[in-house]
Amino acid sequence: MKIAIFHNYLDNIGGAERVTLTLARELGADVVSTVVDQSKLQKLGFTIPVKTIGWIPTNAPFRQQAASFRFRLLDISSHYDFFIIAGDWAISAAVNHKPNLWYCYSPIREIWDYASTIKKTLVPLPLHPAYDMWAGVNRYLNRRYVSHVQKIVCDSKLVQQRVKKYLNRESDVIYPPVDTQRFYHAPADNYWLAVNRLFSHKRIELQLEAMRKLPAERLIIVGSYEKSRHFQSYARKIKQLLPPNVEIRSWVSEKELLSLYAHCRGLLATAHQEDFGLTPVEAMAAGKPVVAVDEGGYRETVIQDITGKLVPPSAEAIASAMSEVGKKSDGYADACRTRAAEFDTTTFISRISRVIYAAT
Repeated sequence: MKIAIFHNYLDNIGGAERVTLTLARELGADVVSTVVDQSKLQKLGFTIPVKTIGWIPTNAPFRQQAASFRFRLLDISSHYDFFIIAGDWAISAAVNHKPNLWYCYSPIREIWDYASTIKKTLVPLPLHPAYDMWAGVNRYLNRRYVSHVQKIVCDSKLVQQRVKKYLNRESDVIYPPVDTQRFYHAPADNYWLAVNRLFSHKRIELQLEAMRKLPAERLIIVGSYEKSRHFQSYARKIKQLLPPNVEIRSWVSEKELLSLYAHCRGLLATAHQEDFGLTPVEAMAAGKPVVAVDEGGYRETVIQDITGKLVPPSAEAIASAMSEVGKKSDGYADACRTRAAEFDTTTFISRISRVIYAAT
């Protein structure tokens, strides 16, 4: 069976992009996207060629709108037997490409659950009516495009709830894959690790505030960011706020990332209502505990007091949990690796393959 996977853009690689690339590698599928940075893919260990359908702008909302437009006009239906939509703005490709499946990382957050937050924090007051109009039009289009999706599989129960709430569609849940065999455990060194893009909803400020309360601890943030004005502005702001015990590294190699996981005392995860969150599972695959905010997808992966701690989103609670967990970091190793094994790539591919073949 010849499969194509549609993804919005691949010039900045995070958890969703890694899942898409893993899907392509394991299924022998082609990836179709707009802009792509092949060097970043290779740095993370993916040698998968990506078929590009054209340039799109860097800044929002033109970037998202252009991606949606290009996928809507695309028609390669005669070249493949099955199509997987793996990006929110690529959902318009469902109109011309069937049979299909949407592996949903989340309904478009800019027009659904994050719309009011974005309007208040990022959109100038005089442009609020324009933003409301833009979001309203795209909600209408999103529902139309999703009506062409034949099967929806979500990456978490939280996302499944969003799909029902905003799009009134039923869906299944198959948790994303982690290649647990790539990770290894080493005795804990004197640093904590955070792996997240430098986006505002990742709440990097919370990490910095917690570290100010723990001057004897170190934190290494592996964080990349997109080239748009907003993300560059946020990244600059974060770098200006760094306390002396926090370091940011961008675009580390796969080898370095695995080493950072292996030697850290634990992982810190603070994203607001994270859809799923691959990084806690990656940390647990390396036998490392996780201190995460008690929200979103983290509740579906971290087992309280067994593989780490889930805490309120406050610097005080995070710092306290880090102090407690850090004292016995290596003691979590067996439980963490056992938990991570439940999300292994082999399990994911087996489950998603059954769905694909049942749909054809």
